[in-house]
Amino acid sequence: MKTNIKTEKRVRLHKKIRSRVSGTAECPRLCVFRSNRYMYAQLIDDVKQVTLASASDISLSDKITKVERAKVVGKKLAEEAKKNKITTVVFDRGGFSYRGRVQALADGARDAGLNF
Repeated sequence: MKTNIKTEKRVRLHKKIRSRVSGTAECPRLCVFRSNRYMYAQLIDDVKQVTLASASDISLSDKITKVERAKVVGKKLAEEAKKNKITTVVFDRGGFSYRGRVQALADGARDAGLNF
């Protein structure tokens, strides 16, 4: 019951964020999803409704911490973005608090060259 309430709250927050944040081909939306086990990130063009690049930590080993894996996901996504000639994005935290793994992913993407 408690997890259902938490999920509903996160979805409500994500809808609120999405009403203000939108991505284009030149400046896509960096969308983050955090499960208990893994971290996923995508660059989305909301005009064409297309995913331009994506990254996750499923293939990484479990021997490093979740925060370190999230930072690696951010770096991977930034490298994919560079291949597609994308330098600027709009960050969509997906209703999650901007701390911990979400913040680490954002820092990893910034360190690898994405601007937001």
